[in-house]
Amino acid sequence: MSEEVSKNLSETLFVKHKQAKETSALTRYMPSSETFLEEKRETDGYKWYRNLRRMQWSWQGIDPIEIEAVLAKIAASKHSRTHDQWLDTVMGYHSGNWTYEWTKLGMLHQKRSGELKGEDAADEMFNASLCFSIAGYPHLKGDNLAIQAQVLASSAYAEAAKKTQYTVKRLEIPYQNKRIVAHLHLTSTDKPQPVVIVSAGLDSLQTDLWTLFRDHLAKKGIAMLTVDMPSIGHNTHWNLTEDTSCLHQAVLNELFSIPWVDHHKVGLIGFRFGGNAMVRLSFIEPDKIKACVSIGAPIHDVLSSPEKLKQMPKMYLDVLASRLGKSAVDIHSLSSQLMAWSLKVQGILTSRKTKVPILAMSLEGDPVSPFSDNQLVALFSDYGKAKKVSAKTITQGYEQSLDLAIKWLEDELIR
Repeated sequence: MSEEVSKNLSETLFVKHKQAKETSALTRYMPSSETFLEEKRETDGYKWYRNLRRMQWSWQGIDPIEIEAVLAKIAASKHSRTHDQWLDTVMGYHSGNWTYEWTKLGMLHQKRSGELKGEDAADEMFNASLCFSIAGYPHLKGDNLAIQAQVLASSAYAEAAKKTQYTVKRLEIPYQNKRIVAHLHLTSTDKPQPVVIVSAGLDSLQTDLWTLFRDHLAKKGIAMLTVDMPSIGHNTHWNLTEDTSCLHQAVLNELFSIPWVDHHKVGLIGFRFGGNAMVRLSFIEPDKIKACVSIGAPIHDVLSSPEKLKQMPKMYLDVLASRLGKSAVDIHSLSSQLMAWSLKVQGILTSRKTKVPILAMSLEGDPVSPFSDNQLVALFSDYGKAKKVSAKTITQGYEQSLDLAIKWLEDELIR
């Protein structure tokens, strides 16, 4: 995409939304819940509405200095905010607004991509796509600026796919009279490759996962198939239900008809809520899966404890309400409703084991995915293993987790 076309695209996309409702104000809560949230905001003392994933974004390819520069522009903005104490709630599409600043950085990467050749050009374009995706983070339904940012992320990803030496195929898999859009990443198309189905959480897009393929799976000759969770990205047509793995199951069942992958050698990786879906799928379709890795997944603990859920930052509560398709939210009923998402409450982690070897891990002290959750998963998997990753820095923790994950999958898929 030329810089000119991209600039025009962004101008036409965002022009109608100059005064779009700001993200933190989108989710409607019942009056009693509003009071609870106001008190929470005062006592929590957070400076940002969004959970800033600096480590994750830099691991995914964005220079930490660029991340800090964007955050500094947002923090220093003189424009009015929805909530003065939350720096990233600048209203209107202009300087200081979250979507505006990240989109601007995406355009810078797009411009750089146009000046480079080969894999360097592709990497810059994948970075542009990631910036556009972060511009829409946490991707709430009805967030017009985020929806436009996602359009930019998708088109930059498609552009990057044309520039890279690897093969990226967009697949459309029919399901309930609609289509699940997935992306298949291959190192070659000469013969069917082992494949790993990868899913991220409820607040990130499948296009955020490029570095996992480039730096980890591609080196082992393993294909990567990315699928969004229900209710986000390409799968917004479906609300999230307790059957978290329904779309991934439909994709799994379609693999035999995809010529570039070996459907006898299928692994799964799920991050955050994607991990819940992948663990669930390992129990529902054990004969079709060779190995599974879940990273930082909510399995039982936080889902079955309304009190713990209420302690979550507002962004997470908004994300959950958005994924469930709720219009006016009562926090108390939302937190008790989520009990149905616990794999223990569903009866999956209570009686029979799965023969799929599952590696369940999270970083030490993770409130969403405590060690007890991972031990529970390991207990019901024949060769399961729970792993607590203690790292001095989260970046090391990410690298360590991924090295373990890839080794786990490689042992099962390639031997």
